[in-house]
Amino acid sequence: MKYEAWNPVPRDRAAEQTLCSSGISALAALTLAGRGIHSRDEAAAFLASGPELLHDPMLLRDMDKAVARIHLAIERGETIAVFGDYDVDGITSTCLLSSYLTQQGAKVIPYIPDRLTEGYSLNTDAITRLRLKGARLLVSVDCGITNLKETDFARGIGMDVIITDHHECKDELPNAAAVVNPHRPDCPYPFKQLAGVGVALKLCLALTPEAERSQTLDDYVDLAAIGTVADVMSLTDENRAIVSMGLRALSHTCRPGLVMLMRECGLEGKLISASSIGFTLAPRINAAGRMGCPQVAAQLLMTQSAEDGAALAQTLCDLNRERQLIEQEIFAQCLEILEQRPELSRHAIVLAGHSWHQGVVGIVASRLSERFSVPAFMICLDEENRGKGSCRSYGGFNLFAALEACSDLLVGFGGHELAAGFTIKEENIPAFRKRINQYVRTHCGDSAPVSSLEIDAALTRPSLITLQEVEELSRLEPYGAGNNRPVFCLRGARLESMQSVGQNKHLKLRLQKGHTSFDGIFFSVTPAECGLTVGEHVDAAFYLQVNEFRGSRSLQLQL
Repeated sequence: MKYEAWNPVPRDRAAEQTLCSSGISALAALTLAGRGIHSRDEAAAFLASGPELLHDPMLLRDMDKAVARIHLAIERGETIAVFGDYDVDGITSTCLLSSYLTQQGAKVIPYIPDRLTEGYSLNTDAITRLRLKGARLLVSVDCGITNLKETDFARGIGMDVIITDHHECKDELPNAAAVVNPHRPDCPYPFKQLAGVGVALKLCLALTPEAERSQTLDDYVDLAAIGTVADVMSLTDENRAIVSMGLRALSHTCRPGLVMLMRECGLEGKLISASSIGFTLAPRINAAGRMGCPQVAAQLLMTQSAEDGAALAQTLCDLNRERQLIEQEIFAQCLEILEQRPELSRHAIVLAGHSWHQGVVGIVASRLSERFSVPAFMICLDEENRGKGSCRSYGGFNLFAALEACSDLLVGFGGHELAAGFTIKEENIPAFRKRINQYVRTHCGDSAPVSSLEIDAALTRPSLITLQEVEELSRLEPYGAGNNRPVFCLRGARLESMQSVGQNKHLKLRLQKGHTSFDGIFFSVTPAECGLTVGEHVDAAFYLQVNEFRGSRSLQLQL
């Protein structure tokens, strides 16, 4: 189907037995052993998810300087501008730090730039407006690490700057009062994979007296969890704790806007997981920034009114539906181009268009990279023939390094290894396309990448697949980058039945292996696309999940 190859992890039966003897269920032990966990102590460390995993925020380079300058601003009654980004990480970062500083008695102006008119990160026009409103200190969140000129401009008009960010650093850092970023080469912080909102949370914890930090954590970890999951950060180490605690906090959050958004999305009363954030909450929050009105999402996260929260939640859902329609249209256009010119998808996809929506092309790039198994670069051209690009990786390809290798063709760039943005003049796009393809070919070889599915284990004993075992498997959550949801497979299962469900959009089927039968769901697949007939023997790869329907709980394979 979607994957050309399956890669099962070799079994380590000795480790499985060791883990089972320590009280871990069979499926969980099988999965942990396949991921290199061999002992009781290693399992305990991996499964830990509490505040004991959190590191001292003062270990971050320049955190002492940031804390001192912010405390001074509060003492002096200075206005502090919190300058964020328009994605979920940036919006939650802005709301978290702005709310905390306001609670501490600071005068705060939250600011999130308009994606469509201002673009990403600090800009001099916004800095000027904030200075005219009285801001004497600007604190960036989830942005700013490459804004050398803008930082100097702010200092030149009487505004100190503190940079907090988590994106890759270039050789030179901004000349700011403090630069807090775990990716600084000279930063000793032991965990480098914090989201922007994670760095913002660390700043708030550093500003809080040590005896009161647990309360600050309780107050803001829900926002930190949303931003961390949405930015696809590794859910290991400290992020595992932030997301685990945040998910628990979300189930009883005191934020009226979040309560109303969860109600609007059908999550009210349900167990909130990392998947709930990634596939339900985050796209709606993100839609506001993509469609040019990030303030709607910020207002939803900060409002104290349930009535306002309900209206804002409805607006976010409407914006998300509009975003989906635009995304589908652009994606269809790209497929048509690539069908006519297949050479454009050989090593890397670089496409440009005048009519494309800048806020949506990043999602289209993700879909294209997944569809064609290559990195994808999407460029929106304006009337002045300048392009703003969004790119997404495939197979761990380092986008930031690739953009650095093409920096002479770009006006600017920034981001992560797996997702980044850049600006380019239209006349440089052909040379950029050629250079990027050469770079990918050099670093990945001439052969096209094979889309492969990593299988945690081929289950040879169907009796192992029980409701209790699946419930015990949830101890490994939260799932996400760095801790993927376990994938299992059954080989040689017989297809007992198959029918379309959900307005013929999905496939419900039943598989038999040995003397055991299993119900399965195959989302976004029709019988024709499946290409199978009842009675055939198949190899099936799946997630294991608990299906709840009318108060009844049953085991289900998600194919």
